Amino acid sequence: MAARNKARKRAFQILFEADQRGESVQTVLADWVRHSRSDDRQPPVNEYTMELVEGYAQYVGRIDDLIATYSVDWPLDRMPVVDRNILRLGTYELVWEDGTPDAVVIDEAVQLAKEFSTDDSPAFVNGLLARFKELKPSLRRDA
Repeated sequence: MAARNKARKRAFQILFEADQRGESVQTVLADWVRHSRSDDRQPPVNEYTMELVEGYAQYVGRIDDLIATYSVDWPLDRMPVVDRNILRLGTYELVWEDGTPDAVVIDEAVQLAKEFSTDDSPAFVNGLLARFKELKPSLRRDA
């Protein structure tokens, strides 16, 4: 598995855990870093994972507003937790992170949905992130 792929997967897991625990992503990230330093069985949290989590944290309100606005018939609080957090991560990386091509970001998010969510989730994630890709210049400007 490529390094960035692992980093995205870990970032997703951190966002998911924070959502489940009702904690901030920064708190959960700090927990993961602390555990990786004190337990040899825990993999280290790499730099890109930290960038993704911290970047998401910077835009959390805007990202949730975008998802809630554009996800037709799926209020954020009724959306499956896995899908919600894949979309949060994908939205951050797609709109605010310039180091990865948009198609790769969308594909990676769809792969996470295939691995961790329902059969309908990959199409939902793909459709919403594709819409954000189209709107990216205005979404960034409005942030």
